[in-house]
Amino acid sequence: MTGTFPTTTGLRRGYAADEVDALFARARAEYEGSDVPGGATLDAAAIHRVAFPVVRRNAYETTAVDAALDRLEAAFVARERAEFVATHGQQAWMAQLAEKARTLYGRLGRPDGERFAPGARGEASYDADDVDALCARLVGYFDRGEALTSAEVREARFRTRRGRDGYGVGAVDAFLTRAVEVLLGVE
Repeated sequence: MTGTFPTTTGLRRGYAADEVDALFARARAEYEGSDVPGGATLDAAAIHRVAFPVVRRNAYETTAVDAALDRLEAAFVARERAEFVATHGQQAWMAQLAEKARTLYGRLGRPDGERFAPGARGEASYDADDVDALCARLVGYFDRGEALTSAEVREARFRTRRGRDGYGVGAVDAFLTRAVEVLLGVE
């Protein structure tokens, strides 16, 4: 372990430190432009999808690692934006973001309680009122310029329901991932 993150103690679980260290070393090398053998190039989307094994020994606290991943993703988005703008211009970047934002509008325009399919029977689902409240904030951001950050969307927590009493988790998570992409692109 490099000591980059706080470690877990006792019986608490955390992310496997060796895998966390390997990812952050690879990300640093790629961000700084070094050639990294053995693997696809990292980008913001790949960082967003990272998942580490959860273990009891030789582990880092998950909250610290998750926060660092969020910052790393934002740094890669900023780099991708700078590279895109240098090649295609700011107007093309904004047009690309506008197109991504348009993909959100279908759900945002639906009535409360109908934005997403209900969860599967017996499965955990998200409270529809909680999700709809966040969607209302997204509408405020896009339509009225109200303040909202990618961190607020990423860190949103919803009460848990069972099955059809809430929205299906997968669709909500995918939608919020796209919303975070758009917000990161303009931050």
